Amino acid sequence: MVVAAAVATLLLSLLFSPWWWCAAGPLLALTALGTWDLTQSHHSVLRNYPLLGHLRFLMEDLRPEVQQYFVERNYDGRPYDRDVRSIVYERAKGEEAEEPFGTERDVYENGYEYLVPSMRPVDPPDGTPTVRVGGPHCSHPYDMALLNVSAMSFGALSAPAIRALNKGAALGGFAHDTGEGGLSDHHLAFGGDLVWEIGTGYFGCRTAEGGFDRAEFAAKAAHAQVRCVSVKLSQGAKPGIGGVLPGGKVTAEVARVRDVPEGETVVSPPYHREFATPRQLVLFLQELRELTGGKPVGFKLCVGSRAQFLSVCKAMLEEGVTPDFVIVDGAEGGTGAAPLEFADHLGTPLTEGLITVHNALVGTGLRDWIRIGASGKVATGADIVKRLLQGADFTNAARAMMFAVGCIQAQRCHTNTCPVGVATQDPRRARALDITDKAERVHHYQQATVRSAAQIMAAMGVTDPRQLRPDLLMRRIAPHEVLSYARLYDWLEPGSLTDGAPASWAADWAAAHPDRF
Repeated sequence: MVVAAAVATLLLSLLFSPWWWCAAGPLLALTALGTWDLTQSHHSVLRNYPLLGHLRFLMEDLRPEVQQYFVERNYDGRPYDRDVRSIVYERAKGEEAEEPFGTERDVYENGYEYLVPSMRPVDPPDGTPTVRVGGPHCSHPYDMALLNVSAMSFGALSAPAIRALNKGAALGGFAHDTGEGGLSDHHLAFGGDLVWEIGTGYFGCRTAEGGFDRAEFAAKAAHAQVRCVSVKLSQGAKPGIGGVLPGGKVTAEVARVRDVPEGETVVSPPYHREFATPRQLVLFLQELRELTGGKPVGFKLCVGSRAQFLSVCKAMLEEGVTPDFVIVDGAEGGTGAAPLEFADHLGTPLTEGLITVHNALVGTGLRDWIRIGASGKVATGADIVKRLLQGADFTNAARAMMFAVGCIQAQRCHTNTCPVGVATQDPRRARALDITDKAERVHHYQQATVRSAAQIMAAMGVTDPRQLRPDLLMRRIAPHEVLSYARLYDWLEPGSLTDGAPASWAADWAAAHPDRF
């Protein structure tokens, strides 16, 4: 419309009256601006909505932007420390996230947490810290970064978004979890390390009847970029139910990658067909490791019953088989679509989930062989350090990585109308996402956040993540009382469960059985 009006007024000014230049000039300027919007690569909103997209940035300048991520609360009602999305955006653009004045939190409110600085800080370590993933049964261990791309599937995300995430992972040397939607060409396009997630639908290694196809799995797992395999038991945002991909997003390519019919809504089962007991789970993990040729294999879950996780530990002890890692997904984790009641009321928050899994593995003498990952609103360096203190060895981020590739939280993930091309299979909308630009942003964000975590640890007098202790994280529990995590929670000694469970764990340990959940 602007172009047509510009041409019309230009002709009128040339043919009839120079006064028409008063309209032609501004319209020609708008035409030039719209052309720039369509061709630039930094703002997906402007590529999809030339001219009109500037209204969004104007509104951000006129008022403080209230982001849903910031407005949301932690599980105990405490607000987040900062507008996390702004921090991610700044770091993704290569800018340091710094603010004038002091903390925006009331440091005397109940629930306020802080890390303990040292009177003798140290210099941050040279290089980037990593943790080796791979137990005694693994012949191809993997050095995992402290922050990685969490599980997000092709189908839920667009092809350009998946490519940008993988290229960013390749640039930064960190891992990219595929999500349960299968292993696509887009995951393999730029050489980034992959954690291939196998969900209850077995997408990408699925028989016609919906079962697990071992031959297809082995062929794909042999790819050099597949560095680890993760079996998804449950997801923090919706534990106990499977994922849903609306039929409008199941294009021919998505259907081919997932081994499902085109155009039909895909609903993952709530449970795995391949196992029904803790012992069968452990043996299935061992089988997958053999099919991969010895690559690290683990599982992801949102923790529920402590006795059920202890049942898995008992199965590991009896079979002499351990996974190489366990990823703990907190109940505060996000998803593109989930029933509100599930998101709000089911599953264990990440803090308790991490501490439960860590203690269970320590108490059964298995912790040295199994690495623990943490996912669920991990976005900043402080988040990484807190999760390492609570028992994790590495962390994964989904929402923050989506911010880095341009997500503006339009909350249209399930409608296929994402305005910035991140969560859509509409090629016209997806073209707005420039892969090269967004890959650099993913890389910059991850680098800056891990660097921030290293600087925080150095301020605490810590040179290695393994030196972090629960007494270095404090929480105010009353106006005049502050306790460390070492005192807030029980921390088991190695082998304390197998040598005679302490009173606080005795009932759950007695209820745990390797042949039933």
